[in-house]
Amino acid sequence: MVNVIGISGSPRIKGNTTLLIKKALESAKNAGANTKFIHLGKLDISPCKACNKCKETGFCSIKDDMGDVLKTISDAQGLILGSPVYFGNVTAQLKIFMDRSRPLRIDFSLRNVVSGAVSVGASRNGGQETTCAAIHDYLLIQDAIIVGDGAPAAHYGATGVGGGVNDCKNDDVGLETAKNLGKRITDLAIKINK
Repeated sequence: MVNVIGISGSPRIKGNTTLLIKKALESAKNAGANTKFIHLGKLDISPCKACNKCKETGFCSIKDDMGDVLKTISDAQGLILGSPVYFGNVTAQLKIFMDRSRPLRIDFSLRNVVSGAVSVGASRNGGQETTCAAIHDYLLIQDAIIVGDGAPAAHYGATGVGGGVNDCKNDDVGLETAKNLGKRITDLAIKINK
């Protein structure tokens, strides 16, 4: 079985981003994956301090929860990263995760990991695509394989509309894109890892 990890960069513990990532993971599980959800908002993760120790040792010098996150995703064949839209981009929590994942790039641990993006904005065109694009840029630099939610719509990924905490529960389009993304990531990860 393939391992698909979902990571939420939302500061809200039970918000719309969590809902969509969990919907994608449910779909991944139904398609044959082992799944795990990580919520960065619950963890103690400090910003990168540019000490470059990771380039020397392969490990981050900061002792916090990021070490466990890096171990978990280094064994993944599928990765879903999600963030609400903050001024057309990802949250500080997800950006810190990206910056602190530098040790994974030393040996390109995410090479060929099938990956996708989830984003939630307060309106249908509320910055979801630019937020997904920021996640995609990160994944490209990590040499991951990026997929969207697939045909027939082929969106950038899972994109929800939700300003209030539970708004995405009623967003049929957002829920469908999340389900499609989880299935697409799992189907391709299984094919690659046969």
